[in-house]
Amino acid sequence: MADSIQVDKQNFLYCHYKYFGQVKPEDLVFNANLQEFAQRVSFICNLETGGKLSPQESYQQIKSLWQQLTQSYKALKVGEDTYFRRI
Repeated sequence: MADSIQVDKQNFLYCHYKYFGQVKPEDLVFNANLQEFAQRVSFICNLETGGKLSPQESYQQIKSLWQQLTQSYKALKVGEDTYFRRI
């Protein structure tokens, strides 16, 4: 029963939404990374608003998350063939 409660808690805190874009593995992975980024930024903003984090610490954490998301985008090569799809 404790495992069920833990799973419910995880699903509530870290919910993921359906992906409606073009179904390609790299796009799906990037979408999951983007959703995680948005969740974490939201948590950081709420902690800063509540006085639990300083503005400087919040900025540094969000900056670090952004760098991770950028690296993910580049590593997955998302959108590189977009130009050729238009031709």
